[in-house]
Amino acid sequence: MTEVPRNGGQPTGPLPRVRLIDVAREAGLSKTTVSAALNGTGRLSPEVRERARETAREMGYRPNATARHLRAGRARLIGYVIGEFADAPWTFLESPYFARLTAATSATALRRGYAVVLLPAGSLQSEWADLSLDAVIVADPVAGDAVVDDLVAARIPVFSDRSVEGRPGTYWVDVDAGAAVRGALDHLADQGAARPVLVVPDSTTRFHTEVYAAHRAWCAAHGLPERVVRVGAPGNGPVVRAVETALAGTGEERPDALLVVAEASPPLVLAAALRHGYEVPGDLLLVCVSEDVTAGHTEPPVTTLSLRPEAVAEAGVAHLVAVLEDGRRELPGALVPTRLDVRASSLRTGQTECTSRPPT
Repeated sequence: MTEVPRNGGQPTGPLPRVRLIDVAREAGLSKTTVSAALNGTGRLSPEVRERARETAREMGYRPNATARHLRAGRARLIGYVIGEFADAPWTFLESPYFARLTAATSATALRRGYAVVLLPAGSLQSEWADLSLDAVIVADPVAGDAVVDDLVAARIPVFSDRSVEGRPGTYWVDVDAGAAVRGALDHLADQGAARPVLVVPDSTTRFHTEVYAAHRAWCAAHGLPERVVRVGAPGNGPVVRAVETALAGTGEERPDALLVVAEASPPLVLAAALRHGYEVPGDLLLVCVSEDVTAGHTEPPVTTLSLRPEAVAEAGVAHLVAVLEDGRRELPGALVPTRLDVRASSLRTGQTECTSRPPT
């Protein structure tokens, strides 16, 4: 038997908001005293301050954020968009790197008093114009990204990678992609690799264009041919197919090392090598650019190049706060070191496995 609600089946509205004056009355204090207690100001005794705070907690009081933000002249809302995935909104959450970057950015911003609003890549005017955003973080914009242009035109501060360097109203934090690639390739060469292949996205982001340029320069400096396989789309399927293309050579065309920059599950990359008859690391040394924790639990464990998304988020939010709250409009950019976590997949037999290489 269904119980009839006491209100006759009518939907109940939200509970009335507890006001500061309500807390003051309940605590037997003045409104000014309660305000000072909750804000940590004023010359109050510890007993009075605690009574005001405990009463506010019991009554479910929370400050009127809208009024506070209007007084401060900012909404404390930060837009967040992934430029690289403009054609497929929200799929970036399937990427371990972008998932960790997004989570770390949101958590770090919240600790500084800012809420992050996830935005689909698209036109600023049609989708975001009515949001009171103090700034927008554009992670990995593609070349000529219209999102960045729209934000700059609207005079909304943009926080992004080094591709925005020199543009008024923009600020950047980035990783040194060139140093990261050189460090990974040097490691493979130290282990005897003579025919490394680079598997890289067919992307116009600054990171991926720098990866390609660094690989080209490294091959020229070492007298080795450029061996590159480009991946046309994100996701495990396209990357694994590109890895299989890279492994398809015979004789002198058969690679002896892979640097997989296109993000994919390390166990799937390792499985592709085994399916093609490679023994890892005996026949093939393997390094993946990845934040996937499963890399350390395969057989053999897979060496990964970490772009350290948590450190990028910390540096990015620190830049944001310095601009919005400290007024530092001429703030220089910052490079965050990467980290090579060396495991058995890139170590020849008899070598000692390392836990990590110093950030580059």
